Amino acid sequence: MIKPPKLKAGARLAIVSSASTPKPERVQAGADALRALGYEPVISPHALTKGPLYYAGTAQQRADDLHNAFRDTSIDGAICTRGGWGSAEILPLLDAKIFRDNPKPFIAYSDHSSLHTWLAQRCGLVTFHGPMVAADFSRGGGVDAASWASVLTATAPWKLGEEAGLRILQQGSAKGVLRGGCLSILAESLGTPYAFAPKEATILFLEDIGHKPYQWDRQLQHLRYAGVLDSVTGIIFGDMAQCIATPPDAELIEQAIRHALRDFAGPIAIGLRSGHVHGANITLPFGVNVELDLAGRNPRLHFLEASVTG
Repeated sequence: MIKPPKLKAGARLAIVSSASTPKPERVQAGADALRALGYEPVISPHALTKGPLYYAGTAQQRADDLHNAFRDTSIDGAICTRGGWGSAEILPLLDAKIFRDNPKPFIAYSDHSSLHTWLAQRCGLVTFHGPMVAADFSRGGGVDAASWASVLTATAPWKLGEEAGLRILQQGSAKGVLRGGCLSILAESLGTPYAFAPKEATILFLEDIGHKPYQWDRQLQHLRYAGVLDSVTGIIFGDMAQCIATPPDAELIEQAIRHALRDFAGPIAIGLRSGHVHGANITLPFGVNVELDLAGRNPRLHFLEASVTG
């Protein structure tokens, strides 16, 4: 995997909208927050475009913004405004050589799980499942500063535990490359040329929004039947806060997960606060080697290598 250079003080971050149109006031608030952290936000030409439909510009315009963010040598990284729907539509328009030749941090989640998968499988890039401009930086307390710094500005291994919300569903210990994203996006990619298809030993991270217990059950079994879990050695689920409509849903979601994964022998954790969360969004690097240690009382996710270069 190709690791991008770390973000330094004064780094210029291209703000892109590869999916749906964001609210301009939220983009501005998020850009102000990035500026307060010492970065220079650069709003891409079509980041605030409205239409067609719910998209932030045509597929070609959105692809062009992403290409330009990586091709421009004055830009140090790219961060999305929000998710919604649209990233999968631009995949046929993307040029893998541009991304391989100009590795930079790409930071996003939700619908952009399709881009994480494409950048990993077609370009070999380490990417970052983390807070977005309009969705997280725009709200107070929306960003977990410690993980952002550990992942994007440091070159030493680190770890997450109970402070990140991790809880044990099934004990054990496993190593692998951290991959994953939004469950619905990954499941819907199957059967396409852009299917999520990890080959090496994988620690799989899964989260989503508005998913009912039966949907978790159905889509996990879909992944299992499709062979996606064949190389998975351990699984981590998000905190589920935005999938719980009523208090009984919390227990039922866990029961549904246990049912769908009843034949899975590896360690399973739940509660990691990354992606669709109400609190501070934790940044995770996809494409680095990790160890999921759930053998004792204290759950730990150890990052065995840095995710950026010096």
